[in-house]
Amino acid sequence: MSQHTKHGCDHIFFIGFLGAGKSTLARNVGTMFKRRFIDTDRLVVRRCGKSVTEIFETEGEDRFRELETSALRSLQSERSLLVSCGGGIVETPVNIELMHEMGTCVYLEGDFEDSIRQIRRSDTRPDFRSPEHAARLFEHRRPLYRQAADLTLDIRNKSFEDVSYLCAEMLLERGLL
Repeated sequence: MSQHTKHGCDHIFFIGFLGAGKSTLARNVGTMFKRRFIDTDRLVVRRCGKSVTEIFETEGEDRFRELETSALRSLQSERSLLVSCGGGIVETPVNIELMHEMGTCVYLEGDFEDSIRQIRRSDTRPDFRSPEHAARLFEHRRPLYRQAADLTLDIRNKSFEDVSYLCAEMLLERGLL
Protein backbone atom coordinates (compact mmCIF):
# COMPACT_ATOMS: atom_id res chain seq x y z
CA MET A 1 0.00 0.00 0.00
CA SER A 2 1.16 3.52 -0.67
CA GLN A 3 1.95 6.28 1.83
CA HIS A 4 -1.59 7.57 1.25
CA THR A 5 -2.95 5.00 3.70
CA LYS A 6 -1.41 7.25 6.35
CA HIS A 7 -4.36 9.71 6.42
CA GLY A 8 -2.17 12.33 4.77
CA CYS A 9 0.15 12.33 7.79
CA ASP A 10 3.81 11.51 7.47
CA HIS A 11 5.00 11.87 11.02
CA ILE A 12 8.06 10.17 12.43
CA PHE A 13 7.56 8.78 15.93
CA PHE A 14 10.59 8.13 18.12
CA ILE A 15 9.96 5.37 20.63
CA GLY A 16 12.19 3.83 23.26
CA PHE A 17 12.91 3.63 26.94
CA LEU A 18 13.35 6.53 29.37
CA GLY A 19 16.61 8.32 28.74
CA ALA A 20 17.10 6.98 25.20
CA GLY A 21 17.37 10.57 23.92
CA LYS A 22 14.11 10.70 21.96
CA SER A 23 13.45 14.40 22.62
CA THR A 24 17.04 15.36 21.84
CA LEU A 25 16.89 13.38 18.60
CA ALA A 26 13.55 14.89 17.52
CA ARG A 27 14.95 18.37 18.23
CA ASN A 28 18.27 17.72 16.40
CA VAL A 29 16.68 16.17 13.30
CA GLY A 30 13.98 18.86 13.34
CA THR A 31 16.61 21.59 13.39
CA MET A 32 18.62 19.91 10.60
CA PHE A 33 15.62 19.55 8.30
CA LYS A 34 13.43 22.48 9.39
CA ARG A 35 10.68 20.17 10.61
CA ARG A 36 8.55 20.74 13.69
CA PHE A 37 9.23 18.48 16.63
CA ILE A 38 6.95 17.79 19.55
CA ASP A 39 6.86 15.60 22.61
CA THR A 40 3.76 13.58 23.61
CA ASP A 41 4.39 14.13 27.33
CA ARG A 42 4.55 17.90 26.78
CA LEU A 43 1.35 17.79 24.75
CA VAL A 44 -0.42 16.05 27.63
CA VAL A 45 0.97 18.57 30.15
CA ARG A 46 -0.08 21.53 27.99
CA ARG A 47 -3.60 20.22 27.48
CA CYS A 48 -4.06 19.22 31.09
CA GLY A 49 -2.20 21.94 32.99
CA LYS A 50 -0.51 19.39 35.29
CA SER A 51 2.92 17.76 35.15
CA VAL A 52 3.17 14.10 34.17
CA THR A 53 4.12 13.29 37.76
CA GLU A 54 1.04 15.15 39.08
CA ILE A 55 -1.23 13.30 36.67
CA PHE A 56 0.25 9.94 37.75
CA GLU A 57 -0.15 10.88 41.44
CA THR A 58 -3.61 12.46 41.37
CA GLU A 59 -5.37 10.65 38.53
CA GLY A 60 -3.32 7.48 38.06
CA GLU A 61 -1.42 5.91 35.22
CA ASP A 62 -4.57 4.74 33.39
CA ARG A 63 -5.81 8.32 33.13
CA PHE A 64 -2.40 9.43 31.89
CA ARG A 65 -2.49 6.71 29.21
CA GLU A 66 -5.93 7.98 28.06
CA LEU A 67 -4.59 11.52 27.81
CA GLU A 68 -1.58 10.23 25.89
CA THR A 69 -3.87 8.51 23.35
CA SER A 70 -5.94 11.65 22.90
CA ALA A 71 -2.73 13.69 22.42
CA LEU A 72 -1.69 11.24 19.68
CA ARG A 73 -5.11 11.48 18.02
CA SER A 74 -4.75 15.27 17.92
CA LEU A 75 -1.81 14.84 15.52
CA GLN A 76 -4.04 13.37 12.81
CA SER A 77 -4.68 16.86 11.43
CA GLU A 78 -0.98 17.79 11.34
CA ARG A 79 1.75 16.93 8.84
CA SER A 80 5.44 16.06 8.88
CA LEU A 81 6.06 16.20 12.61
CA LEU A 82 8.94 14.60 14.45
CA VAL A 83 7.32 13.17 17.56
CA SER A 84 9.20 12.16 20.66
CA CYS A 85 7.02 9.65 22.53
CA GLY A 86 6.79 8.91 26.23
CA GLY A 87 8.51 5.66 27.21
CA GLY A 88 5.22 3.92 28.00
CA ILE A 89 3.35 4.86 24.83
CA VAL A 90 3.66 1.26 23.59
CA GLU A 91 1.74 0.00 26.63
CA THR A 92 -1.51 0.95 24.86
CA PRO A 93 -2.13 -1.12 21.69
CA VAL A 94 -4.30 1.59 20.09
CA ASN A 95 -1.35 4.01 20.32
CA ILE A 96 0.75 1.69 18.19
CA GLU A 97 -2.07 1.48 15.62
CA LEU A 98 -2.41 5.27 15.58
CA MET A 99 1.31 5.79 15.08
CA HIS A 100 1.39 3.32 12.21
CA GLU A 101 -1.62 5.01 10.60
CA MET A 102 0.04 8.41 10.86
CA GLY A 103 3.62 7.62 9.98
CA THR A 104 6.74 5.68 10.83
CA CYS A 105 7.98 4.41 14.22
CA VAL A 106 11.70 4.59 14.88
CA TYR A 107 12.86 2.59 17.90
CA LEU A 108 15.96 3.89 19.67
CA GLU A 109 17.36 0.66 20.97
CA GLY A 110 19.88 0.95 23.76
CA ASP A 111 21.03 -0.86 26.85
CA PHE A 112 19.40 -0.45 30.21
CA GLU A 113 22.68 0.91 31.62
CA ASP A 114 22.63 3.79 29.12
CA SER A 115 19.12 4.75 30.18
CA ILE A 116 20.02 4.71 33.84
CA ARG A 117 22.93 7.05 33.16
CA GLN A 118 20.61 9.46 31.38
CA ILE A 119 17.89 9.45 34.03
CA ARG A 120 19.57 11.62 36.60
CA ARG A 121 16.45 13.39 37.80
CA SER A 122 14.22 10.43 38.51
CA ASP A 123 11.78 12.68 40.41
CA THR A 124 10.52 13.98 37.06
CA ARG A 125 10.04 10.43 35.74
CA PRO A 126 6.95 8.97 37.40
CA ASP A 127 7.49 5.47 36.06
CA PHE A 128 11.05 5.40 37.36
CA ARG A 129 10.60 4.33 40.97
CA SER A 130 13.84 2.48 41.52
CA PRO A 131 16.58 0.94 39.36
CA GLU A 132 15.03 -2.51 40.05
CA HIS A 133 11.57 -1.41 38.98
CA ALA A 134 13.00 0.34 35.92
CA ALA A 135 14.92 -2.82 34.95
CA ARG A 136 11.68 -4.83 35.04
CA LEU A 137 9.90 -2.15 33.02
CA PHE A 138 12.75 -2.17 30.49
CA GLU A 139 12.48 -5.95 30.00
CA HIS A 140 8.69 -5.73 29.74
CA ARG A 141 8.73 -2.92 27.17
CA ARG A 142 11.61 -4.05 24.98
CA PRO A 143 9.54 -6.58 22.98
CA LEU A 144 6.74 -3.99 22.66
CA TYR A 145 9.15 -1.45 21.17
CA ARG A 146 10.59 -4.04 18.81
CA GLN A 147 7.15 -5.08 17.66
CA ALA A 148 5.99 -1.50 17.15
CA ALA A 149 9.13 -0.42 15.29
CA ASP A 150 9.18 0.16 11.55
CA LEU A 151 12.85 1.04 11.85
CA THR A 152 15.35 0.38 14.63
CA LEU A 153 18.34 2.54 15.42
CA ASP A 154 21.03 1.06 17.65
CA ILE A 155 22.06 3.88 19.98
CA ARG A 156 24.59 1.89 22.03
CA ASN A 157 27.98 3.59 22.47
CA LYS A 158 26.94 6.52 20.28
CA SER A 159 26.82 10.22 21.05
CA PHE A 160 23.58 12.17 20.52
CA GLU A 161 25.27 13.75 17.51
CA ASP A 162 26.12 10.34 15.99
CA VAL A 163 22.57 9.14 16.59
CA SER A 164 21.14 12.27 14.94
CA TYR A 165 23.24 11.82 11.80
CA LEU A 166 22.57 8.07 11.59
CA CYS A 167 18.86 8.67 12.02
CA ALA A 168 18.80 11.41 9.38
CA GLU A 169 20.65 9.14 6.95
CA MET A 170 18.29 6.22 7.63
CA LEU A 171 15.19 8.39 7.10
CA LEU A 172 16.57 10.12 3.99
CA GLU A 173 17.47 6.79 2.39
CA ARG A 174 13.84 5.75 2.73
CA GLY A 175 12.42 9.05 1.50
CA LEU A 176 10.91 9.82 4.89
CA LEU A 177 12.55 13.23 5.37
